[in-house]
Amino acid sequence: MLLINGAQSSVGRGADRKASLTMSKLDGKVAVITGATAGMALATAKLFVAEGAHVFITGRRKEKLDEAVAAIGHNVTAVQAHSGDLDDLARLAETVREQQGRVDVLFASAGISSVSEPLGTVTPESFDAMVGVNFRGTLFTVQNLLPLMSDGASIILNGTTSATKGIPGAGVYSASKAALRSLARTWAAELKDRGIRVNVLSPGSIETALFGTVTPEFREQIISAIPLGRLGTSEEIATAALFFASADSSFVTGTNLVVDGGFGQI
Repeated sequence: MLLINGAQSSVGRGADRKASLTMSKLDGKVAVITGATAGMALATAKLFVAEGAHVFITGRRKEKLDEAVAAIGHNVTAVQAHSGDLDDLARLAETVREQQGRVDVLFASAGISSVSEPLGTVTPESFDAMVGVNFRGTLFTVQNLLPLMSDGASIILNGTTSATKGIPGAGVYSASKAALRSLARTWAAELKDRGIRVNVLSPGSIETALFGTVTPEFREQIISAIPLGRLGTSEEIATAALFFASADSSFVTGTNLVVDGGFGQI
């Protein structure tokens, strides 16, 4: 920076403006994204790396993790882990501690979804599996990584627009995600002294592999209920996650960002 008589020169100011425009939003940050072998979480991992972060990703299947690492290309570490397994979560935290020593961004994205389990068909086994990953798994993911989180870090919880929409057949799934909204409020208050922000990102209907398995009629039914007239993309969720991960959201905590094309608003 050039200084003339104690004042910054116009050349210096121009250079600073140019630098601020070109600087990546996550330069030097360490991020952890669970369940990041496909879809929205994989797109988020790619974007975080492009923005300068080193990203740890998790997944249950080694072959899918290998494919994700190849797709991301660099600055990525894969850890085979199931978010419903406490031993796996402890091993994830230990790997991050050994290799990077801290976490600046945590996107607790791993989850199980089902919109075809009405009340009369819920079993103890299906309930435990859903809640075990979506609610219990998310809580213990954050708990295990919390000692490694830097002051001012960002925690992003993966919610869903159906948590407030009352979709038939999605009762347990929606409730397990609605619980995360409550946790975000509580944790935002509990972690405020460390400046750690906690927010929920709630996607609507997104063009992922799930929608490749539905009938054309069901697909059109869903799209017709979205004011923007289309499904969202994984990249649109990734950019919303980047907002929460970066300094762009430095005054945002305890909130829920719905990215659903307006579906939940009508």
